[in-house]
Formats: sequence, C-alpha cells, structure tokens
Amino acid sequence: MLENVGFFVLGLVMLALGGDSIIKGASGLAQRFGASPFVAGLLLVAFGTSLPELAVNVEAMRSGQSAMAMGNAVGSNIVNFGLTLGVAALAAPLLLRWRALTPMLLLLLLGTLGVAVMSLDGTLGRAEGAILLVAFFAVLGFVLARTVRESQAVRDDIAGFARTQTVLGLNLVRFVIAAVLLWFGARFVVSSATPLGVAMGMTPLVTGLLPVAIATALPEVAAAVVAARRGQGDMVAGHVIGSSLFNLFLVLGGMALWRPLAVPASFVQFELPAALVIALMLVPMVRGDLQVSRREGAVLLVALLAWIAMELVSLHA
Repeated sequence: MLENVGFFVLGLVMLALGGDSIIKGASGLAQRFGASPFVAGLLLVAFGTSLPELAVNVEAMRSGQSAMAMGNAVGSNIVNFGLTLGVAALAAPLLLRWRALTPMLLLLLLGTLGVAVMSLDGTLGRAEGAILLVAFFAVLGFVLARTVRESQAVRDDIAGFARTQTVLGLNLVRFVIAAVLLWFGARFVVSSATPLGVAMGMTPLVTGLLPVAIATALPEVAAAVVAARRGQGDMVAGHVIGSSLFNLFLVLGGMALWRPLAVPASFVQFELPAALVIALMLVPMVRGDLQVSRREGAVLLVALLAWIAMELVSLHA
C-alpha cells in the first residue's frame, strides 16, 4: 500500500514538472517558428495545462484501463470548476473581462449534453469520437477568431503567458525532458492508482473520477491561486473552461476513436449530469456582474464536495 502511495505521489510530481516543461518548450518553439506571443499564450492558457491529464489518459487506454481514463476526463472537468475555480475565487475575487468566456462556456455545456446523448446506447464509438475531434478543432478556430477582438488589456494578459526564451536548442531539450517526465509520470500514476482504488473499494471509473482527477489538478489549483491574486481572473476562468473543452472534445474523442468505449450507465445518469450542473453554475457569474466572488467560489467548492460525497455514498450503497 505504502509503495503504491509513493509511486502515485512520485508520478504526480513528474507530471507537474513535465507539464511545466512542455508548456515552456511549446511556447518557445511556437514563437521561434513564427507564432505570435498572443496566439501561443491563448493556446497555453486554454489547453496547455491539460497535457498531464492527457498523458495519464493515454497510458490508461494503453494499459486497458478505459474506465479510469473516462473517469479522469470527465472528473477533471468537475474538479476544474469546483476545486480550481472555487479555490482561486476564495483566494481573490475573479474579474472576468474576456468576453469569449460566455460562448466558450455555452459550447462546453452543449458538448457535455451531446456526449450524454451519444452515450445513451452504452457505447461511445469511433464515429462519435471523430465527431468530437472535429468539434474540438471547430471550437479552437472559434476561440482564436473571437479572442482576437478582445480588449487590448485582455490580449496583453494572454500574450504574457507566452513569455519565454525562444532558443531552438533549449526548447528542444525542454520538450525531450517533458516527454520523459510525462511518460514515466503517467505510468507511475496509472499503475499505482489501480491497486489504490481497489484498496479503497473503488471501481476503475471512480478511481479516475476522484483520486486521479483531483490529484492531477493540484498543481493547476496552486497556479490558479497565484493568478487570482495577481488580478488575472480571466486567465483562471479561461484555463478552466478551455481545459474542460480539451478534455471533453479532444481527450474523450481521441479515446473513442482509438478504441470504442463501453460507457457505464452511471456515467450517463450521474457523472455527465454532474459535469453539466457544475458548469451551469458559472453561467450567471459570467453573464451577471462579470466576476466570480468569494461567496460564489465557496458555492462551487461546496458543490464539488457534495458530488464527491454522493459518489462515495453510491459506491458503498
């Protein structure tokens, strides 16, 4: 048991370090080959921090743990809103000036509903996976086109995330180091999470939903708190919504295209509706006074804790 805990923690540390290294390397290489700091920053803010979760899901699929991978993909979305956004708002109220956040959130809601409908027959096949992947690239194009029209202050904040050295050799080394860390980190997490989940009486799906999704989100929570205290509420919300779009369309779609997924009934009846409800809670916040207050952050965190409690109760019912 202790050995598995040790490997799980080691894997998480490697994923965090690998994720940071690949973000810096990707930003530097993109700008080295002509991408503007704004475009590089937008991609990093919206999707970059999801790469450790992607590595975990690839390893889970490779090792035949598709239920854990599904749980991690959707569980990460719930944790994004409840833990990352909730804790960041508790640290400092999040001012939301990025107007594209509202349509991005609506696309996430529609996508979550669409996945639920496609999963009603108990499978998510290759055709559905292809649809989700096409939808991801359509969403990506929309976000790029929409964000170009944002205020200069918002665009400057986004571009600031891409500040790094653009030396080719340095960024290639960063990429290699990141690949090694992500590969071994994902292997350690997946191989140790399975026996840990069994020891706690969890199914592979719930193991992905709870310990894996929550643990892999912790570095993002720390980064979100720092950004919130710097007054970068747009970047925190953009990361949460963008990362959730990435998980739903690219990660889940890629998994289904790789290998058709058997979808448990609880996934359609409980987990996807939970992801939909917690994302819906953000709608009045982004359309009302354009901020997530400390009280609203507390509400999101309580909603997450309630979901976790319900998962654990249903598991032992």
